[in-house]
Amino acid sequence: MTALTTTTVGSLTSLWDRPGYLIRRLHQIHVAIFLEECAEYGITPVQYAVMTALLNRPGADQVTIARDAGIDRTNVADVLARLEQRGLVKRKQSDKDRRMRTAVLTTKGETIAREMEHASLRAQDKLMAPLPKSKQDHLMTLMTELVEANNEFSRAPAAEK
Repeated sequence: MTALTTTTVGSLTSLWDRPGYLIRRLHQIHVAIFLEECAEYGITPVQYAVMTALLNRPGADQVTIARDAGIDRTNVADVLARLEQRGLVKRKQSDKDRRMRTAVLTTKGETIAREMEHASLRAQDKLMAPLPKSKQDHLMTLMTELVEANNEFSRAPAAEK
């Protein structure tokens, strides 16, 4: 066979050599740990991100929440609707712009978001526990650098920290 007709059997790289694969696997693992630690609340990680965004910026509009949480605006609308149905969020028309709706956590929503913070931190600690503190800090620095450098490529760019 010539070089042009040679076929390669199998992949040129192992999945374990691909950053995207490892990031996806780590995300899957973290979601599983998060759901385990936060099971009593019945809140997904995306819902919790929206609730956290509202803790930090009460009365935010959908565009701001989407930017703060790094979530698509349409998804934010769906998440807010589900949280509102559960009595965790209240939405109203903006006083400044009638075309916008703002959202705030209800008392129940704020209580759950604050309680969940402890469970969420346990999930983060569990995920990072295999690494010594110096490596945890280094990993966080590297992940932050990668997210900031590549944020523009996301379908839902997040606001800067």
